[in-house]
Amino acid sequence: MTTSTLSAPRTLRIGAVSLRWSPRTLFVTLIAAISTVVLAVLSLGAGEMSLRPDRVLAVLTGGGTEQEQLIVLTLRLTRTVLGILVGAMLALSGAIVQTTTRNGLASPDLLGVTAGAGTGAVAVIVLGGTGPTASGMSTLLHGLGTSAAALLGGLAAALTVAAILRLAAGGGLQMLLIGVGTSALFGGLTSWMLITANISDAARANVWLAGSLNGRGPIEVVLAAVTLGIVGAVLVPLSTRLPALHLGTDLASALGQDVRVTRSGLLLVSVVLASIAAAVAGPIGFVALVAPHIAHRATGAARPPLFTSALIGAGIVVASDLVARTIASPILLPTGAITAIIGAPFLIWLLVRQGKDSVR
Repeated sequence: MTTSTLSAPRTLRIGAVSLRWSPRTLFVTLIAAISTVVLAVLSLGAGEMSLRPDRVLAVLTGGGTEQEQLIVLTLRLTRTVLGILVGAMLALSGAIVQTTTRNGLASPDLLGVTAGAGTGAVAVIVLGGTGPTASGMSTLLHGLGTSAAALLGGLAAALTVAAILRLAAGGGLQMLLIGVGTSALFGGLTSWMLITANISDAARANVWLAGSLNGRGPIEVVLAAVTLGIVGAVLVPLSTRLPALHLGTDLASALGQDVRVTRSGLLLVSVVLASIAAAVAGPIGFVALVAPHIAHRATGAARPPLFTSALIGAGIVVASDLVARTIASPILLPTGAITAIIGAPFLIWLLVRQGKDSVR
């Protein structure tokens, strides 16, 4: 059976309902899911007190000693689950942007959305943060405020890029350059707030800006899970319009779609996902760029499959966090530092590849 045969979509009919699927996409999705589960088990077992995978599985199935339960369920499970959620949110956001704009270089972090979300979140941390003795309720309100501010900052950055891009009538590399400029603008605002803040608030903000899962708790997991659940429910009907939108504005309009409404709705979903992911874990870069490309190339699909991209993104963040925790133990490196090491060369390769394609 050839690769093209595996990539060809097939139709499954159940009564009046028909579902199109690809054997290759299904296979890649299963591999991504299994890999993410394996990485999660390894992550739960890694640390100063390491546990074998079989002991981790014993705890997860209701067994294990009290000490093992404390290590896995209390100390490490929250961090690993948050890594899965954040990775899925970032990858979904990137896949939506790349499909909607028909631009493989487009991703929330490269278009300034993550920087804008960072500015909003830092504003809450610096101007109205909670101290280490804050109550649970004030911490919850602080988390909600940070998420709301990050969302507003991400929306502001996205609108800035859209407005400039509309005036410049550009695309491709022009979009990337505008995104870099927007990131610099919001990065400057963030730096100004850090310089004018008191030392303790600036220190907390800098820890957040590193892009790490260190010190995150159940509140961040709940915020990420609720966001992903709500956005997922909204995305299901919108995602059915992605195939037509990927064909181009003219063809999508000819098929009866309101392209402006569809595109705006999808981009809003992308901004929400990227902004809340940044709010709960800090700016973890390049996942939104790399994961959809891996899913796209591995499946051979016409566009990045959303669910496959989400699983690959989850695996990337969990793997990066595992490396960040163990490579320089007992020092905990930021997860964003590892994803940057992976993503920066990938971006350079994409730029070189696009440059060669434009010359041909």
